[in-house]
Amino acid sequence: MDRLTPLAAAFLDAEDVDPAASLAIGSFTVFEGPTPDFEEFVRSIEGRLPLIPRYRQKVRNVPFDLAAPAWVDDPDFDVRWHVRNTALPAPGGPEEVGRLMSRVMSRRMDRSRPLWEYWFVEGLPDGQWGIISKLHHCLADGVSGSDLFHLVLDTSPTPRAPVPDTWAPAPPGSTLAFTGAAVRDLLLSPVYGAGLLLKALGAPRRLARSAGAAATGLLVLSGAVRPVHESSLTGPADGSRRYAWTELSLDDVREVRKAFGVTVNDVALAAVTGGFRRLLLSRGERPDAHAVRTLVPVSTREPGTESVTDNQVSLMLPFLPVDEPDPEQRLRQVRRRILELRYGHEPEAGETITTAARIGPFGPVSWAIRTGFRLPQRQVATVTTNVPGPQETLYGLGREVTGMLPYVPIADRVRIGIAMFSYRGTLTFGVTGDYATAPDIDVLADGIAASAAELVDLARRRTAEGRAQT
Repeated sequence: MDRLTPLAAAFLDAEDVDPAASLAIGSFTVFEGPTPDFEEFVRSIEGRLPLIPRYRQKVRNVPFDLAAPAWVDDPDFDVRWHVRNTALPAPGGPEEVGRLMSRVMSRRMDRSRPLWEYWFVEGLPDGQWGIISKLHHCLADGVSGSDLFHLVLDTSPTPRAPVPDTWAPAPPGSTLAFTGAAVRDLLLSPVYGAGLLLKALGAPRRLARSAGAAATGLLVLSGAVRPVHESSLTGPADGSRRYAWTELSLDDVREVRKAFGVTVNDVALAAVTGGFRRLLLSRGERPDAHAVRTLVPVSTREPGTESVTDNQVSLMLPFLPVDEPDPEQRLRQVRRRILELRYGHEPEAGETITTAARIGPFGPVSWAIRTGFRLPQRQVATVTTNVPGPQETLYGLGREVTGMLPYVPIADRVRIGIAMFSYRGTLTFGVTGDYATAPDIDVLADGIAASAAELVDLARRRTAEGRAQT
């Protein structure tokens, strides 16, 4: 029986504390026409379900949090509960897509069922159609979530044959009965005790591999306790959301990377920084140097584990230099701050915390997490996640995938979040905003594009000057 890690369970805890939050990650995938029949789409999903066993499992809690929740077979699984169809009103453009994404992703998922949905979307321009993929964050992080595309999509126009399905729900009594007596017997069992001992002995070895780095990182991470300066980016939010997006050419981003000796992620964060600067100015606020600290997830996955459906991430917490008016200096400051956090081992410190949480009893860990969520969060103003996607062309039911729009959830006083995802030469920025307090996320999306254009122009001038000198 697979149990949720404390990190995965924390996404459920966050929803328990904030009933208005929906912590599902997702995307909107756009396909060339003609639009297939909905029943054909349902059959294609049914033919791939054996590749994703977790899609037929639901979360079951243990009384009194004496152990972590577990994934158990859903005896009432019905694929049609999870695969749904809808249509966009005319003209089916960005405004209509944004409203649909907001509506679907804002709705909380039914925890009595497996925590995933696919929405078959008709009504896009030029005969195109789409799929909204929605997964609860406790099931997958951004890396494993994006890798699931390879299970439902194809790398050639010819769809793969259905996978033989031998699945049947576990018979009654074959899984752990979560009664008080069963939990008591479990906790007193020598086998369970031996398992805890091995877990406690094994985890420190992992921690010890980089003990010095983790200790240094904890000191760096402790600086994030300082609250961000007040701005309209943080505060109470309702359960409704807004969604917008903008796209950049990866070739342009790489041109900036090469010209200034930075990374693709540095360029993306610098563009986001410029977008937030424009947003704050448009709201009549001064872009304060300590107003926009962002949570940047960092994958800790070992190579080859991308398809493992769980959460394996740490974090960095840099301030975005929104106070800097010069785009080149913003880029250089972003680069310097990311390097400082990496050299300060902040990601290792975050991994140390999540690893240590797995050692102790789940109850106190869960209680501490929920208590933390009940306190007003004032340390983070936004979240910016960047997941590299497939660069080869993908297909669904023989139709070419023309675009992928990422979605990141927001909660805990964060009113705006940004998800970045690359596919086939395009880097897409998906912007999630609180409906009531962020009606102007289009200003942010346009600001990201304008900030990136400034960097591309500077890079080309720099390259031209270098050529002229030689």
